[in-house]
Amino acid sequence: METKRDWGKLIRRMESLMRLKYFPVALKLLQDKSELAKVPFLRRPANKVTLCQLIGQVRSFDWTVGADQDDFLFASCPSILGLCDIPETHRDGTFRSIVWTATREDGRKMEGSIPRVPTGKYEAVVMAPLAYNPFEPDMVLIYANPAQMMLLINSLQFSRYEVLQFYCVGESSCSDAVARCFNTGKPSLTIPCYGERRYGHVQDEDLAMALPADLMEKALHGMEALYRRGVRYPISFAGVETDVAPQFPVSYKNLDEIMAKARGKGAPLLVGVTGGIACGKTTVSAMLEKLGVPLIDFDLIARQVVEPGTDALAKIVDYFGKQVLLPDGRLDRKMLSEVVFRDLERRKKLESFTHPPIYEEFFRQVEAITAKDPKAIIQVAVPLLIELNLSYLFDLVVVVHTSAAEQARRLAKRDGITLEEAENILKAQLPIDEKKPYASFLINNECDLETTQKQVESLREELEKRRKN
Repeated sequence: METKRDWGKLIRRMESLMRLKYFPVALKLLQDKSELAKVPFLRRPANKVTLCQLIGQVRSFDWTVGADQDDFLFASCPSILGLCDIPETHRDGTFRSIVWTATREDGRKMEGSIPRVPTGKYEAVVMAPLAYNPFEPDMVLIYANPAQMMLLINSLQFSRYEVLQFYCVGESSCSDAVARCFNTGKPSLTIPCYGERRYGHVQDEDLAMALPADLMEKALHGMEALYRRGVRYPISFAGVETDVAPQFPVSYKNLDEIMAKARGKGAPLLVGVTGGIACGKTTVSAMLEKLGVPLIDFDLIARQVVEPGTDALAKIVDYFGKQVLLPDGRLDRKMLSEVVFRDLERRKKLESFTHPPIYEEFFRQVEAITAKDPKAIIQVAVPLLIELNLSYLFDLVVVVHTSAAEQARRLAKRDGITLEEAENILKAQLPIDEKKPYASFLINNECDLETTQKQVESLREELEKRRKN
């Protein structure tokens, strides 16, 4: 069975970020049970089974399993998957009233509340660890603890936010995950039922979530973005008796003050301009500047604040040593980049030296521009705007982009390196496609300068329309 995506790569990354102890389960409903024979390494039940047993075999044993209606112990399991209908003894509440409800009427209500895939279309189900790229699934089942699930929910809500609603019918709550997800096309989280724990080996701390396959990439991108912002699993404890203020981002504590400084002496329209390396951000900023939009360049400011004699440079040398200096006393930016490239702790330390003076200079330049024109349109070129989570500072964000192939070609030509070296540099950075969702406007700089110029002129006109009254 063919797949649309490289599920193995995606799942391995998600497993690492969530630190999952179970295999995420790929689930697919088959219209013809003869298709089971086409699935590699498939195991068929040797005896009558429950749905939670099959799921448990996949997520714990990393088996590939398949079943049709006749493989299940009771009609309640295949009916959830739409493989059959339920008999009258289920429908009238008798079956549920044997154990789970006080009366047959309560059992009838319970049975009627259980979501099911509509019958008549599917004849079998197949499940396998998604990491093995077995087939294109309808959904993915993830079993994890509450903290891991909270991270997954946050990741799904990171972009195109929406409130997620979850349900629990009680016993047979696997239907809340599988059938509800299938029917609604939404992520569905639930508390596993007694049967899943008794027969499917679900542990006391486990929750279950089913995600439509098409949302897996969204979940991963959100998780990676949260990771860059410091939201990770396992969650470190700040301490119930300590001063937790230092644990919060600086912007949390003095947001109003920061936003006031970012507005200078008026109500400017602040436009953040960013993009990937060698995408042409500098070209676009220069075009906008010629059209009368003043430019504040974070790259230039970042160089100015570490010039000889600055406090930032003194702090850098004190922490990293004199080896990060060139013979003339200037900062060896290349060497310092290599030092902090794979060391998150050192990178954070470097940022604590350079970011405060960068922001202060940014605020100073905004104030100078707004002193002359309180309602100015100001473009601020920030190469790492997305990575540093600075979108909140700007009214609008412009992302300049090209294809990855063109980006690598330009980088190789610009820096005099091989195409392979350029591609390796790009692999270490946030892909440009992941920056696009943050954009208020996109500038495609793939073609000639004339085409780019027309897009910039259109952008200038739109910015004028949005200038604050």
